[in-house]
Amino acid sequence: MPRFLIHISVFLLALFVGGYNSLYAQQRNIVQFSGIITSPGSELPVAYASIKNISFKDQVFMSNNDGYFSFVAHVGDTIKFSSVGYDPVTFVIPNVPDDKYTAHISMRSLVIELPAVTPFPWASYEDYLSEFMAMSSGIDPVANARKNLSPQAMAAMARVVPRSAEEIQSFNSKQRHNIMNNKNINQRYNNPLLNPFAWAEFINQIKRGDYSREKLKY
Repeated sequence: MPRFLIHISVFLLALFVGGYNSLYAQQRNIVQFSGIITSPGSELPVAYASIKNISFKDQVFMSNNDGYFSFVAHVGDTIKFSSVGYDPVTFVIPNVPDDKYTAHISMRSLVIELPAVTPFPWASYEDYLSEFMAMSSGIDPVANARKNLSPQAMAAMARVVPRSAEEIQSFNSKQRHNIMNNKNINQRYNNPLLNPFAWAEFINQIKRGDYSREKLKY
């Protein structure tokens, strides 16, 4: 057989296969596949489950926090639902006359039993038992609390624990209040020009001649 006839035969075969696949794809109806994924028994939604369309390019989708999903697929597509802690479920979209299909997918939760483990911070049970028997049980919790709340303990803690912002603000407010209340009796804030007793004493000193020139001679 000549070489050009082989090429023509391969080309016609490829054209036939492509046309058949295109015709088959056109015959498959497109539907809006929606639904909700829940766990049987509790009817709790399976949030953020992975959804894969195995029949069409392995398209991957995901359900929302309420277990709801919605995407475009074809009639007859095989959809695989999977999530951590649940058995995977495979669902085939049936042939429906409408362009929308809603399904309720149930995913059974996995129950994994792990062997029991008894943790010990000691090398052996005998070491734990010896240390437990050596523990002193004569400590009174009430006396210990009173000791920690004593004035000596609180003063020791006040020397090392920094003050909070609220404590500093309260202390500054009290200081300002004390300064305002003690302003009239504190000599650092007393103005002699506003003191009537100081003016009377000054006038008496002038009358007595305490500031005369004769007395001021050295």
